[in-house]
Amino acid sequence: MGKISGKTVAVLVEEMYQEMEVWVPYYRIKEEGAKAYLLGGEKGKIYKSKLGYPAMAEADYKTLKAEDVDAVVIPGGFAPDFMRRYPEPAKFISDVFKAGKPVAAICHGPWMLASAEVLKGRTATCFYAIADDIRHAGANYVDREVVVDGNLITSRKPEDIPAFCAAIIKALS
Repeated sequence: MGKISGKTVAVLVEEMYQEMEVWVPYYRIKEEGAKAYLLGGEKGKIYKSKLGYPAMAEADYKTLKAEDVDAVVIPGGFAPDFMRRYPEPAKFISDVFKAGKPVAAICHGPWMLASAEVLKGRTATCFYAIADDIRHAGANYVDREVVVDGNLITSRKPEDIPAFCAAIIKALS
């Protein structure tokens, strides 16, 4: 039994995702005993990473709801730009957040936090190029490898993944 056995986590996928920001949290969560789902717009669809690495959505927003998960992980890459083009990912994130469950975003992932309107009054970090977007969404931006503000967990870049995963696992423990 792992530290988070019995928990369920959605890891969002979309075209042009950052490989390490999907696969490392996905496998670390599984390694700690939780069930992880790659969640995309269409179950069974293959989403390609920035380098073309495939990820098949194991669930979609029609079948997996916020009440079915204990946390959500939002990777970066260019995937958040694609996720923002339809309302379901932002609604899913907002619903998980409002339920008080951990919402974790790394790199460009906090763009989705802005779309889900969950940043107002929170402290968060992200890839420095989108810091203005995070501030404009109402967050206090700080430059740290991981920031935990209540049920919100954010990190800046792939090099921060160890601290990011540790914070997710701690929040679910």
